[in-house]
Amino acid sequence: MNEERVELVKGEADVVEAEFVNIKQSSIRSVEGGHVELQQVGALSIDGERVEVTQGAAMLIRGNEVNLNQSISGIAAAENTVLNFSFSPVALSKEKMELNKSAAGIVAAKEIRTENSASLIMIAHNVEGNVTTLIDWRSALAVGTVIGGIMGILALLRRK
Repeated sequence: MNEERVELVKGEADVVEAEFVNIKQSSIRSVEGGHVELQQVGALSIDGERVEVTQGAAMLIRGNEVNLNQSISGIAAAENTVLNFSFSPVALSKEKMELNKSAAGIVAAKEIRTENSASLIMIAHNVEGNVTTLIDWRSALAVGTVIGGIMGILALLRRK
């Protein structure tokens, strides 16, 4: 499908390409478009200038503006990313990232704003808000020191 506007409700499709994509309660392998709106959709790959996913799941989401609301994504990468009540093991943003009551594994952006969110590792120039991060720079330094010490002792023991 390669059209100006594609709308699909309760269906299945392999590849969808259009300037405006609106899909509800469906499963799609790949979506590519300018403005992509998905509600209750399962997709393998989503690529668009502006992507909005509500109660959906996707393996890879790429775009200029990505907005996930009550959704799950394997990797979310964009210029600006917003996660509301969502989960993403890897969330990358070139400029701004907003996390609102969401969870993420690895989060990286220039500027991150959070509200009651959690992450495993957070990398940013500026972080604002309430966030629980499992590994901060001090924890990473301590873990690296312990692992380096153990590897050094094992290397000395192997020589003997």
